[in-house]
Amino acid sequence: MHIEVISDVICPWCFIGKRHVTNAIAQLADQGLNFTVGWRPYQLNPDMPLAGVERAAYRAAKFGSVTRGQELDRGVAAAGQPVGLEFRFDLMQRTPNTVLAHRAIRLAGEADLQDAMVERLFAAYFQQGQDIGSLETVSALASEIGLDPAPLAGDAGQAEVLSEDEAARRAGLNGVPSFLMQGYLLFSGAMPADAMATNFRKAHAVLTSRAA
Repeated sequence: MHIEVISDVICPWCFIGKRHVTNAIAQLADQGLNFTVGWRPYQLNPDMPLAGVERAAYRAAKFGSVTRGQELDRGVAAAGQPVGLEFRFDLMQRTPNTVLAHRAIRLAGEADLQDAMVERLFAAYFQQGQDIGSLETVSALASEIGLDPAPLAGDAGQAEVLSEDEAARRAGLNGVPSFLMQGYLLFSGAMPADAMATNFRKAHAVLTSRAA
């Protein structure tokens, strides 16, 4: 069966959730249940300017102060440690518009490179402080994983990304990461791998029964 993850590449919980879903699927594979995973777009900041904004000012406006934003960052960093993630919030200078990154993920899906593209974007933003709203940056990241970045210079995939993002909002989705199986929304949030595996196993049983 197919699991779809609705996420945004500037959501740290989505990066953590990626580790958990990978571990959950590995557990299930050991039990003879095999799943594929795809990634679908969501914009945490749909009104973000194309050039992005300075991160410190953005976080202060969103959370009331720079100090509060730093407190939240420390909480995320602690949550990432058990799954081997080191967040380098000190390197992050800008909060980007993520449409271009989502276009790259969509393009990568057509070349069976989607997981690698998602991973590279997360690492570039959260661990290297790169501006993943920049065409130059995203094109370089695409090239690193063996994806032709040329279509990113045009508008390839943009209409589809915006349409999917809007569809998720119309459906009432307001949090990521969110996980779907065969089109059914299962849960939202970066829950631990064991809990994810349990949810996926139960959903698999229900959907298999319905199909029969």
